[in-house]
Formats: sequence, structure tokens, C-alpha cells
Amino acid sequence: MNQAHMPPIIAPSLLQRADKVLFVAHLALGDFTYMSRCFAAFHAAYPHIAIHIWVDELRRTIDYRQWAALRSYSLFDWLDNEPYIAHVYRRTYSPFSFAASLRQARRQRYPIVISFGLSRRTFYARLVRRISPHGFVVAIGKPFKPFDLVKRRTFGRLDAVLQDRPPHAVHISQIYANWFLELFGMPMTAAQRMPVMSIPSPWLQRAAAWASLDACEEGKTRRVFINPFSKQDERSWPFSRALELVRAMQSTPGWHDARFVLNCLPQQREQCQASLRDSGLARTGVFSATDNFFELPAMLAQCDLIISVETATIHLAQTVGVPVIALMRQLSPEWVPLDAANAKVVMVDHRDGWVKDIPVQAVLDSLPA
Repeated sequence: MNQAHMPPIIAPSLLQRADKVLFVAHLALGDFTYMSRCFAAFHAAYPHIAIHIWVDELRRTIDYRQWAALRSYSLFDWLDNEPYIAHVYRRTYSPFSFAASLRQARRQRYPIVISFGLSRRTFYARLVRRISPHGFVVAIGKPFKPFDLVKRRTFGRLDAVLQDRPPHAVHISQIYANWFLELFGMPMTAAQRMPVMSIPSPWLQRAAAWASLDACEEGKTRRVFINPFSKQDERSWPFSRALELVRAMQSTPGWHDARFVLNCLPQQREQCQASLRDSGLARTGVFSATDNFFELPAMLAQCDLIISVETATIHLAQTVGVPVIALMRQLSPEWVPLDAANAKVVMVDHRDGWVKDIPVQAVLDSLPA
């Protein structure tokens, strides 16, 4: 990723004059796990520039019954804890709150606005110019037909277009780092791209208390965190398969006396607890993060091994330095855990396969000694 000979999109003179910059993105937890390293590097290089982030809600809806859930997006807890982020636009979940946030952003008169929106690229190209009519605005480009006058006009009003994916990029962190290299001339090493997280001590203490008082007694045995759930069916493992894995590991040398933490979504907690009781498995408990995002990484930090389907959990595991076994489809190889020395990936056998196609034996074969 050596583009040091190429001038950055945004001139150093503009960066020296700027007092703030707005980044627009439809951030997921996995995105921010790696993109946070880029934001931190930018802050270190330009500490005089306040970083503002517009978190755009792709599920924006007029249905008021969904607003409460969209308002409580767990990523906001993490963003609020990062000292280099000066402001977050989080009220984009309805057309009305979106319009109010847009008016608020326009009043800021941002000198620089950058969109990292990969989906709905024309919308985001239009949005950044609406936010900053006279500033320097950049968005990820999109091919269009010569006769498509709407897209031609929309992207023509940008000051620059960002390449969505360089051909040499293998991992998602390389893609994000390349964006910052193109924009600001900021190269990042593999070590700088490695995700990290500062977990507030109250949540670490709470997780340690849960681990010692609930299913995971204090001792010298290992603790295993298993997450079979994703919000998408094609990325999920049946909970019954997770119970089967626990039973098999309890018969596996080196793991027979381990403690197990089964993660589930809050709305599934009662059902999962009932299934666990019916299974009769010992030294096993059900966990859900209900109050704050940091409950999850704090619990991960208490464990010695994490086994998870294709969700942010496999990347959060890397932020706390715990070995992870990731159960993945073949469709997104750029999203494998970055620290290969501390991770094993178990993929489905065929390209169109779902994570539920992965058998328990494949996970057992990947267990560390």
C-alpha cells in the first residue's frame, strides 16, 4: 500500500486551516472496530482538527414504533468513550430527526466533509454537498452511464471521488487505511491497523463479578465464550448446535472442566435459558448485554477462548487479545479477523453456504491445545 508518491486528495494547507472535519458513514460495530484506528491516527496527525461523525441509519423509517430501538444503537456507547471524537450525529433514524440533524450540520459550516458510504453512494454524494455547500467534499465514487445526467451532476459537484477498494487490499482494515492514505497522505502499518479498545473499569468489574458468581466459577480452568447468533439467519448457528458443542468440548481432553458462556440476544434470553436447563449441561451460563455496549467486550476479556459466528464479536475479540475461532461464510474474506496468529477461521465448504452448515466437528478440530 505504498502511495506516498501520490499527492493526497485533501491538500495539507487546507488541513492546517481547518478546525473540524465531518465523516459520514453507516457505521456498524465491525466497521468501527477497524476504522477507529484510522480516526485515532488522524487525530494524532492533526490534533487541532475536531473529528465529528455522522452515523447514518440505513433503517431510517417513518414508523415511530421502531425509533426507540434505533435510538439505542450500541455503537454510540463506544463512540462516546473515544476521546478523539468531538461530536456524533446520532439522530438519523427517522425522516424528521434526519432533517433536524441536517440543519444542525449545515450550521457548522464544515470546511471538509467526507462520506464513507458504500451503499446508496449517490445519496451520500448528494448529502455531503447539502451539508457543506461551500466546503471541500468527498464521497466514494460509483460508475454510471454517460447519459445518466442525475448521477453525472451529483458526482460532478464533489471536489473529489474516493476509490472504494484498491486492488491490492485483502483485509477490510487495509481498505479503510487506504482511504485515509488517499485522503490525507497518512500511511498505516499493520500494527497500527490492529484494533484496540479501552473498556471502562466499571464494566470490567461487572463482567468479572458475573463470571465469578454465575456459571463461571473462579479457578484455574479455562473459560469459553460462544456466540451462535447474528441478526442475519445466514450468519447464525442454531442454539442447539452451540449446546452440542459445549457437550462435545466437555468430553474433549484439555476442555472437559472448562466454563462456558453462551451469548444470546436479550429478547432470546429466556428461551435460551430454558434450552440450557433442558440440556442439563454443567458449568454453563447464558449471557446477554442489556445495559451498555461495553458489557460484551468486558465479558470477552474474562474469557480464554471465543467461538463466534460472523458478527462483530470476532473482531471485538481481537481488541481484548483473546484467541478466537470465527465461523464464516465464503462471501466476505476481507472480514476475517486481522490478527491471524490469534485467530482460526472455519468457513463453510461452498460459496453459497450458510454458517449453520458448519458441523460441530469442524470447530472441535480447530480448538487450540
